[in-house]
Amino acid sequence: MRLMTVGVLALSAAAGGCNRADATAPAGAPPAVTTAADANRASVATPVATTGHADAADAPAWREVTIPAGTALAVVLDTPVTSATSRVEDHVTAHLARSLSVHGETVLAEGTRVSGAVTDATRSAKVKGRAHVAVRFDTLTPRGDDRRYTIHTASVGRTAPGTKKKDALEIAAPAAGGAIIGALIGGKKGAVIGTAAGGGAGAAVVLSTRGKEVSLPKGSALMLRLSQPLTIRVKS
Repeated sequence: MRLMTVGVLALSAAAGGCNRADATAPAGAPPAVTTAADANRASVATPVATTGHADAADAPAWREVTIPAGTALAVVLDTPVTSATSRVEDHVTAHLARSLSVHGETVLAEGTRVSGAVTDATRSAKVKGRAHVAVRFDTLTPRGDDRRYTIHTASVGRTAPGTKKKDALEIAAPAAGGAIIGALIGGKKGAVIGTAAGGGAGAAVVLSTRGKEVSLPKGSALMLRLSQPLTIRVKS
């Protein structure tokens, strides 16, 4: 009888232990097993997000430099201009023939673009007035930079040479010819008449002919001068 009682108590204790183990895990869940792969994943560090400071450090630094008023800019014309065909406000471009330095430092490279417009394109007249062309540049774009800067410069131009001596020769030659013919026909009096007639013919030729036109062909060397300071940015 005592042995039966001890056996019943042992079975009850074993059943209670099993019930407590089952209560600590969800019903129907398989037992948790920790593997070596789980341990490795747990030991991997979370990556740190970059902030872009390295990219900012690699970007070029810029600073401002002022080119003083009165500075000369040697340029080469890229757009031909002529008194015969050009018109006021036609677009004109040129480029620096050589680099520009301020205090020993190059601030504008050779090839820097300048642009402007025709300010005068006067054809030669038949009676008087010589041909004249002029341009003014008002914009500068440094080579290697897309920024455009406003510049202030005086107009530069060219005037056709005078033709007074040539006109005088053209008038005198017919006059001399008329005097010879008049002398042959009517003596001294005829010479006077012939001179007047011949001179009139020469004058008519001059009055019906325009003077020489003038041009600034592509490749012309021009000198610009800044009338106001120009502040630009340059790479440090």
